[in-house]
Amino acid sequence: MGPGHQESRMAIPHGDAGVVGFVAGRGAGAPVAHELGTKTMTPKATILVVDDEADVREVLEEYLVAHGYAAIGAESASAAKVAVAAQPIDLALVDIHMPGEDGLSLTRHLRERYSNVAVVMLTSAGTVVDRIVGLEVGADDYIPKPFDPRELVARVKSVLRRTSAAGRADLGAAKVRIGRCVLDLDAHRLTDEKGEEVAMSPLEFDLLKAFAEHPNRPLSRERILNINRRDLDPFDRSVDLRIMRLRKKIELDPEHPRFIRTIRNEGYVFVPDGG
Repeated sequence: MGPGHQESRMAIPHGDAGVVGFVAGRGAGAPVAHELGTKTMTPKATILVVDDEADVREVLEEYLVAHGYAAIGAESASAAKVAVAAQPIDLALVDIHMPGEDGLSLTRHLRERYSNVAVVMLTSAGTVVDRIVGLEVGADDYIPKPFDPRELVARVKSVLRRTSAAGRADLGAAKVRIGRCVLDLDAHRLTDEKGEEVAMSPLEFDLLKAFAEHPNRPLSRERILNINRRDLDPFDRSVDLRIMRLRKKIELDPEHPRFIRTIRNEGYVFVPDGG
């Protein structure tokens, strides 16, 4: 949160099992109260909380643990880099405004070195530029402050479903996560993050199936035309239009695709982790 922030607030709902209390930022002097239930479970995922304010880190860590996650705190970008290098991390909650190296720089580092680590940025409510830049450097989502921790947990769960190994583990062999959707190869169905079916044509299914069966390997336009049983010139615009329609269905931001990418002079490639 760092310089320029007079007070940051995060309300903890009293009706929620787990953590109960209120956090006020640096200078506010408010006490932190929390009450944790004793639960023994295998963590759903490991979350790294990066914030220079100790009280915020503590409450977020305890709240996440109370909801079944393993949580690790880091007071700075440098501490976060050490933590990520030391053990597998599924998702990082990164405050943008920290003394020294800020959250944007840390996010860029994580994207370059650890593409499988999802990033959710904590931003100031009114700072649109921070949110835009954060998404541009590779953040998967953002949460403006002040926020309800229940919303934070919901966002974390949603991002993990899309990005992390923990979120992909229970899909089964016949299901493949493609961007924000899941492709069921046996049922020929595409469902979104809410579990609702996304309409697709048989040709679109064949193309998604080919991408799923050849991850991280470029498919040429000729190959795509063969998949689609189209005897056309490889530079025919129908290939680009079909890819554009698929991106609108599976990408979080179709204008800046992360999962089905264009490889110049080669074709298109499916990148499972969107890194």
